[in-house]
Amino acid sequence: MPNHVHALIRQRPGGLIAAIVQSWKTYTAKRILGTGNLWQRDYWDRFIRDDQHFWRSIHDIHENPVKARLVERPEDWQWSSAHGGVDVHVDVP
Repeated sequence: MPNHVHALIRQRPGGLIAAIVQSWKTYTAKRILGTGNLWQRDYWDRFIRDDQHFWRSIHDIHENPVKARLVERPEDWQWSSAHGGVDVHVDVP
């Protein structure tokens, strides 16, 4: 998306999601701008509760650029895992 990112991150037991997100934001900001001033400070997270929630989340992430009218199909968004061959035509329970 032009103004935000969706990512599924597997957190290890005892891991701190905030540290993972901060590290990722710092790395990408430096690669994109050469500084660390690209991302908003906060982020929104949620824990995946079960397989149904997992597949619904993937489906929603893939459909996001379609809903924003940036592409016609999820696989047309070049920065999506849908573009890379992830099966986006799964039955969402």
